[in-house]
Amino acid sequence: MGILNVTPDSFSDGGRFFAPQAAIAHALRLLDDGADLIDLGAESTRPGSRAGGAPGLAQGPAVSAEDEQARLLPVLAGILAARPAAIVSIDTYKAATAQAALAAGAEIVNDVSGLQWDPEMAGVCAAAGCGVVLMHTRGRPEEWRTQSRIDPHELLATVRTGLAASMATGLAAGIAPEAVVLDPGYGFGKRFDENYALLARQHELLALGRPLLAGVSRKSFLGRTLAPLHGGLDAVAEAREAASLAAMVAAILHGASVVRVHEAGAAAEAARIADAVLQAEAQGACPLDPSAA
Repeated sequence: MGILNVTPDSFSDGGRFFAPQAAIAHALRLLDDGADLIDLGAESTRPGSRAGGAPGLAQGPAVSAEDEQARLLPVLAGILAARPAAIVSIDTYKAATAQAALAAGAEIVNDVSGLQWDPEMAGVCAAAGCGVVLMHTRGRPEEWRTQSRIDPHELLATVRTGLAASMATGLAAGIAPEAVVLDPGYGFGKRFDENYALLARQHELLALGRPLLAGVSRKSFLGRTLAPLHGGLDAVAEAREAASLAAMVAAILHGASVVRVHEAGAAAEAARIADAVLQAEAQGACPLDPSAA
């Protein structure tokens, strides 16, 4: 899944693809480099942003549904005009934007809130019969820097319970079970080391019965780990590419069926190697558990 941010303030690309023609060209480049689908978003959900709005306050999200659609719909149209067979996912938590994008040819809704921030979203997705990615998010972006840590013994249970609740909301609205993919939500309300603990046990989330999507590319927890190699400072987003590949391979080996990446070429190659390891394990050539030999 190639990431395309049509925003002026993305943490990872700083608005490089905010102009529609630049965004369309980048989407086509991602597809040429090996991306199987494009995830198109038009509102940053970086820590500290007002994505989702502020619960209990009059202040709404930083990007309205109207502005979000004005940003992404021309790009969606341009991608599909150039590549009619391209699969495009819309990264939004707003039902109105999802509905407009699905009508314009998008096939998947990637909701970082797991159907929690807009009560109309589940119904829109059910009516469209589209694919749905449900992410686990703890709190909202403006709360992440100050919220409490998760008890290490409760981390996986917290994510599993949240994903199960989102899935139950979707199924109750009429979303087909086979349309759902689950995302543990790396970086979304998890502190730095908590992401590694979650990644190490990610495969246990397969017990929920749906495929997993992992989005670890260029996340800040990777930059923090690289700090000793960068003069004690967190590695900036563009310096996290090798670390992103390493984390992506770990995610595949721990059960992810879809990986969300900023650069598709090297990621596609690394994913093939990870798949070859898993295939060999499945065939019994090199069981990861020595006791199974």
